[in-house]
Amino acid sequence: MAVGLMIMSERELNRIEVLSQVTQGRMTAATAANVLGLSRRQVHRLLKDFQTDGPAAIRHKARGRRSNNRIDPAVREFAVTLVRENYIDFGPTFASEKLAEDHDLKVSRETLRKWMKDAGIWLSRKQRRTFHQPRLRRECLGELIQIDGSDHHWFEDRGPRCTLLVFIDDATSTLMQLRFVPSESTFSYFEALDLYLAAHGRSVAFYSDKHTVFRVANQSAKSGHGMTQFGRALNALNIEILCANSSQASQRAC
Repeated sequence: MAVGLMIMSERELNRIEVLSQVTQGRMTAATAANVLGLSRRQVHRLLKDFQTDGPAAIRHKARGRRSNNRIDPAVREFAVTLVRENYIDFGPTFASEKLAEDHDLKVSRETLRKWMKDAGIWLSRKQRRTFHQPRLRRECLGELIQIDGSDHHWFEDRGPRCTLLVFIDDATSTLMQLRFVPSESTFSYFEALDLYLAAHGRSVAFYSDKHTVFRVANQSAKSGHGMTQFGRALNALNIEILCANSSQASQRAC
C-alpha cells in the first residue's frame, strides 16, 4: 500500500487538533469557534467535512494548483522589455501608468515593482542609499584649505548683492581668509589667494567644489592641459587643487 505525504500549514494542523477535540467530546463547537476565530456555522461545516473525509478535508483546496490570478510569463517578459527599452529611468508607479497609457498593458505598480526588481532594473530605497566614507580631516594647520564662495544679499538693502569668498583650514576649521567681492570670478580668487599667501604662506592643497574657476567644464579642452588659469597658478606654486563631487562636500561647519 502506497503511503503519500500531505503538506499542511500550521493553521490547518491547528484546526485538525481542535476539530479532533470537538469530535471526541472534549471541546464544544462554541469554544472551538473562539479558539479558531471562526463562526459556529463555519466550525460545524469544517466538522462535517472532517468527520466525512478526515484530515485531508481541512487542507486548502487550492494547494498545489496554479493560481487563477497568475499572470502569463509572456506578459511579464513583454512588460519588462517595454520598461527596459522605454522607461528605464522611471519608477514602478510612473512606469505602470505609461504601460497602461501608451501600450494598453495594465499591471499594478507593486507587481511591476517586483518584476523590475527581479530584472535588476529597479533598486529598493534601501539599496539606492549610498553611504560615503567621510573624508578625514588633515592633521596640520595650513595643510589643506577649503575655498568656496557664497553669493547673497549680505548687506540686505544697504548694498548690492555680492559674494563672500571663504578660506577655511581643514584641520582646525579656522577662518583663514574672508573677502567680499562683486562675483565669484577668477580675478576675485586671485586677489584672495594673494592675501592668503601673504598672511599664511603656501599650503599643500586647496579643496573646492567644481566651479569653473577651479575645474574645466569641457574635459576635452586642450589648452593648458585642461587646467583653468587658477589651476595653473596653483600648479606653478606647487599647490594641489582637489575638487569635491558636490558643493556641499567642500563645506565643513565651523
